[in-house]
Amino acid sequence: MSSRVSRAKQFLPFDSLKGFNEALSEKRIEKEEKRELCDEVLMELNNIFNKIEVGSYVKIKHYKNKRYVESEGIVTKINYIKKKIELSKKENINISDIINISI
Repeated sequence: MSSRVSRAKQFLPFDSLKGFNEALSEKRIEKEEKRELCDEVLMELNNIFNKIEVGSYVKIKHYKNKRYVESEGIVTKINYIKKKIELSKKENINISDIINISI
């Protein structure tokens, strides 16, 4: 290796805390207030929700970690008592956090 290359390497950025910059960028994500839905929208969501069965493929927009996210997958469980819907056996969504459902 030439001395110029080895000398240049000493000026490369060094990330002493692996993953720290990624964690900081996640903190920079803007937080959203949870929306209150009007009765009309709640009735529409309820009608759509009543059509969903275990095995249905759905796309759900919901409130999670102080912002709205979209999740999609196959419904693996609907718990009416705990008011949760499970997608692809990995994500549990509170029904009260849902603002949009696409079947």
